[in-house]
Amino acid sequence: MGIRERLSGNEAVATALKQINPDVVAAYPITPSTEVVHYFSQYVADGEVDTEFVAVESEHSAMSACIAASAAGGRASTITSACGLALMWELLYVASGSRLPVTLGVANRALSAPININNDHSDSMGARDSGWIQLYAENNQEAYDNYLMSSRIAEHKDVMLPVMACQDGFITSHAVENIELLEDEKVKAFIGEYEPEWSLLSGKPTSVGPYDTQAFYFEHQYQRARAMVESKKVILDVFREFGELTGRKYDLFEEYKMEDAERAIIVLNSSAGTAKAACDALRAKGEKVGVIKLRVFRPFPIEEIAKALSHVKAVAVMDKAESFSAVGGPVFVDVRTACYDLEKRPEIINYIYGLGGRDVRVEDFIKVFDQLGDIVKTGKTGEIYRHLGVRGVQ
Repeated sequence: MGIRERLSGNEAVATALKQINPDVVAAYPITPSTEVVHYFSQYVADGEVDTEFVAVESEHSAMSACIAASAAGGRASTITSACGLALMWELLYVASGSRLPVTLGVANRALSAPININNDHSDSMGARDSGWIQLYAENNQEAYDNYLMSSRIAEHKDVMLPVMACQDGFITSHAVENIELLEDEKVKAFIGEYEPEWSLLSGKPTSVGPYDTQAFYFEHQYQRARAMVESKKVILDVFREFGELTGRKYDLFEEYKMEDAERAIIVLNSSAGTAKAACDALRAKGEKVGVIKLRVFRPFPIEEIAKALSHVKAVAVMDKAESFSAVGGPVFVDVRTACYDLEKRPEIINYIYGLGGRDVRVEDFIKVFDQLGDIVKTGKTGEIYRHLGVRGVQ
């Protein structure tokens, strides 16, 4: 039996960090992730963890400290949001390129400018190609569970890549929900000890971040790319083991009422709950609709998504981030690519929504399902790249 608690998403992540008890946590405060650092620094002050907590002068320094700690053979974590993640930009590539299993909690927030502290996914989506595994959480329970699983995934010998565990800023980071915690001893047994094969303190000749000439650089990037491919199997194995431990079963994505769905919405994080409510309302009227909630965005589950959509007639991919590509958002691009080789492809449209914390309601998702219905009836997709909830735009 787990421990029943009422926690905000930020406190849930801080609790996971406490139970993991990393060797080093380096962090700089930024809304809406600051609470995680507040809670964790209190655990350090109270002697509840053995972690070396480093209060640095910037997020760039936070990731630098985590890279150094991980390279030395320690388990290292940090927390950030929005512009803090952007300030880490250079070091995100250094961490993954050096094959260091740093874990990072992200409370998703809009990037400036103009200045906005509310939720969208522009921060983590901007970092989608930096070589980090990315997990997304619909609610506080998933935020807690994802962080516990992050270290196991990152530190696997076939992976050795950093992991970014994301939740929606304010929407889940500050909202309080009932969740179930694991007992400390079970977490310790599940996480295990970090014993890197190579580190600066291993006694073996080791270099981290050397100058890499054209004779070697390409091969190292290939190894990193293959590690991302191989990580999918490791992620599924960790999910399965975690499910056996907790009874909470996770997969690369969740299929909600997709068995006979003719129309589907694909969505990330907390908006999935709203999409499911819209799905339920339309199912009650006999309409064949469903929802896919992506949990793992990197590595992207291309074969699995294609299979899940192979019987669907029309799909709306919801992006809470603008890629400014003039053709659609980042999730849309990957979903459309996944469906390219299907013998019978669904019609796929994209909605950019919720930027800067713009509210999205059940009625909005019902409208999206209705527009998919029009596509199914007429066979005409119309405009593919759309924006939902912008004033003055139909």
